[in-house]
Amino acid sequence: MLAFILRRLAQAFVVMLSVAFIAFMLFQYVGDPVASMLGQDATPEQRLALRADLGLDQPFPVQFARFVGNALQGDFGLSLRQGRKVSALIAERLPATLELSVAAAVIALAVGIPLGVFAALKRGTFASQVAMTVSLLGVSLPTFLIGILLILLFAVTLKWLPSFGRGDTVSLGGWTTGFLTVDGWKHLILPAITLSVFQLALILRLVRAEMLEVLRTDYIKFARARGLPNASVYFGHALKNTLVPVITITGLQLGALIAFAIITETVFQWPGMGLLFIQAVQFADVPVMAAYLCLVALIFVIVNLVVDLLYFAVDPRLRIERPAGGH
Repeated sequence: MLAFILRRLAQAFVVMLSVAFIAFMLFQYVGDPVASMLGQDATPEQRLALRADLGLDQPFPVQFARFVGNALQGDFGLSLRQGRKVSALIAERLPATLELSVAAAVIALAVGIPLGVFAALKRGTFASQVAMTVSLLGVSLPTFLIGILLILLFAVTLKWLPSFGRGDTVSLGGWTTGFLTVDGWKHLILPAITLSVFQLALILRLVRAEMLEVLRTDYIKFARARGLPNASVYFGHALKNTLVPVITITGLQLGALIAFAIITETVFQWPGMGLLFIQAVQFADVPVMAAYLCLVALIFVIVNLVVDLLYFAVDPRLRIERPAGGH
């Protein structure tokens, strides 16, 4: 187990260093921070002085080493658009994005896994066909269209739920949350459902396919021959083995929920990191873009490490130590 974790940590270090290099290259090829900070009317002397203050006159390796060192401390400089520390902007927006992503993940898992099991056990029935048709629509429809349709139905026509914003929030030691207010829940429902639809449909179809595959294996037939009740066969044996690939997809999708919540946050004007990134792209705010890339990469690395560790809890075959020199 320790060797496995150390290998994963080494891989994570290489990934993060590669992402940091890509993020640093944004400073070299996307816009000119000196021109953005001083404007077009600055004199050449002012430009040279600011370039020296920012360290842009240093060799490339020195600049990259300083960038990595600052990034390890959570320092990505100042936002060129707002003139504030990027770390402060990220800290303000991160709770909203995590809140939206966690809510979407809970919806996708709580609905997708039971529906997938139902579609597998009731294969060929009308209800199963309806579930698969709805899942196909969920995979096919673009996220922004789903969001617009939900706004049109529940916010404009029925007027049940708000169509934009985060609503009332409560601050807990600097961490803001809408989970503790009724208005916050009302604002969360539509964007969370919108963000969860694709993941829900994906999990449903994956669970159904894996469940059908597991139900055809020999050990399930032996379990039936032993006279075990259907509930024990389905949920004690088949479902547990079905969850191994589901954990993989779910872990990757959780990172994707955070990384690609951009569209949902834009449609619902949700004040999260995705909306901040879109605004940064529009204004070529390179420090914010670089910080977003590094943070998203870190989230993916952490999620993948957690998923790999969960394998050991779900699949007992992975907990068997290999003999020395074995393959």
